[in-house]
Amino acid sequence: MGKKIATVITDMFEDVEYTSPKKAFEEAGHEVVTIEKEQGNTVTGKSDGTKVTIDKGIDDVNPEDFDALFIPGGFSPDILRANDRFVTFVKHFMDEKKPVFAICHGPQLLITAKTLEGRGVTGFKSIQVDLENAGAKFQDKEVVVCQNQLVTSRTPDDLPAFNRESVKVLG
Repeated sequence: MGKKIATVITDMFEDVEYTSPKKAFEEAGHEVVTIEKEQGNTVTGKSDGTKVTIDKGIDDVNPEDFDALFIPGGFSPDILRANDRFVTFVKHFMDEKKPVFAICHGPQLLITAKTLEGRGVTGFKSIQVDLENAGAKFQDKEVVVCQNQLVTSRTPDDLPAFNRESVKVLG
């Protein structure tokens, strides 16, 4: 039975950090649901101009209805973490120990949700100090899997490992 994956995304996401995991999740039989401020919005990637039509608005979703959370990188997570509704939404997945997949700048949302204390993580080099200040145990590796629940990676170069470990955690 495929899992339902909440994907929080907005403009300026890193294109391949969305498209590559999405493809891996779907090929493994899972459903990827995009969530932004409003259903039907179109968001645009920062590198290749990839257009994504949003499936659901944040006010129309309940985190209880999803099995996992996916946070693509780029500037998108930094924009989203200024919105308390997204912070509360992602916090649910960490609090409930549901699978969470965050690449590059994705962990910024988890920092704002104050959910990384004592957790093993990686992320883009520029957020390493932020992760450490949030109490995370930073590891400079292509993928870090913490407690078979939280999967993080650094850059698009790490996508093969990120996708492999994320799909594995989904079972």
